[in-house]
Amino acid sequence: MLTPRQRSTLKGLAHSLEPVVFVGQAGLSDTVIAEFERALTAHGLIKAKLAGASRADREAMTADICARTGAAAVQNVGRILVLWRPRPDDPPLDK
Repeated sequence: MLTPRQRSTLKGLAHSLEPVVFVGQAGLSDTVIAEFERALTAHGLIKAKLAGASRADREAMTADICARTGAAAVQNVGRILVLWRPRPDDPPLDK
């Protein structure tokens, strides 16, 4: 879990990012989860766009993505989701 201070730091870092993973009408497939895995491994902090889903569906997708990738949801604004998973070479976040 992220502390409020860590979450705030990550939100600031994610502000200028563009979405790198797009979830379409078909929803979450193993291929999409693999893309999340690749992006999180490469970047650590990513934005994703969850298109074509209701608010409840997006919340369920977010929980599923986090459970399957081991990432933490930093922020969810509309259809944009910010995820973070620490990489081994990243410096630790402030507590």
